[in-house]
Amino acid sequence: MSSLTSLTAGTLNESSVGDYIQLLKPRVMSLVVFTGWVGLMLAPGYIHPFIAFVSVLCIALGAGAAGAINMWYDRDIDAIMSRTQYRPLPAGKISPQDALTFGVVLSVISTWIMLTLVGWVPALLLAISILFYVFVYTMYLKRATPQNIVIGGAAGALPPMIGWACVSGDISWASFCLFLIIFMWTPPHFWALALYRHEDYAKAGVPMLPVTHGIRSTQWHILVYTLMMVPVTFLPYFLGFLGTIYLSCSLILGAGMIFLSLKTMAKHYEKSAKQLFVYSIFYLFLLFLAMVGEKLL
Repeated sequence: MSSLTSLTAGTLNESSVGDYIQLLKPRVMSLVVFTGWVGLMLAPGYIHPFIAFVSVLCIALGAGAAGAINMWYDRDIDAIMSRTQYRPLPAGKISPQDALTFGVVLSVISTWIMLTLVGWVPALLLAISILFYVFVYTMYLKRATPQNIVIGGAAGALPPMIGWACVSGDISWASFCLFLIIFMWTPPHFWALALYRHEDYAKAGVPMLPVTHGIRSTQWHILVYTLMMVPVTFLPYFLGFLGTIYLSCSLILGAGMIFLSLKTMAKHYEKSAKQLFVYSIFYLFLLFLAMVGEKLL
């Protein structure tokens, strides 16, 4: 018993600020925060700079909170997968109870601040985003169906709608377009990762598409979803709230996504799948950056 106590104490003593930051999934959170900020920038109306800062901070805290709870729940499979085995929980740097408490507290704080200082519509959307990611995606879809990424992507697609609602106080077709772009982008982005990490997912028993339906089926799914996604990115232009600068950028960037999706169809797909995964991150960032550029110009 004393050895167990000393082991636990030693583990807790190893926790650092960096470990808790890692719980927030900062790389994922940065893209979420950026798309939320773009939604805020594109929305019609005026927002005080302080309220804008609070809005973006709440989106960041909410996304980080969902990530922390995700790591708490997935600590068993994270310990099996080589990509995730050094995360704070499987590495023993943070206790499961502390991780869960951290995530829940941040969830409540971010939603409460958003409700108190910004408005009930963005607060409701933020709460839906957190709850959907935790209960629908993490606790059910991820381990139940190869469509986990398709349906679960809705949580990560909500931040630009949240940002938009922080300014306008409502939900519009324009903000829904931003949601739809990320929703359609998510499957080819994550399936590219799953392609070259499929052995990891199989070992952990996660039913990602390459594990349940095979490599060839996943390659076709990536290509088809990419071909469906690219026209969706044109909607902001055709609905009239963005112009030709954005359209030109979306055409060029979309051509890159299609090209790499076609390359991923090859027999030796590993390198192309990695390239597509990395490019897709820059693709979404540059696409939303083009939206802001169009707005400013």
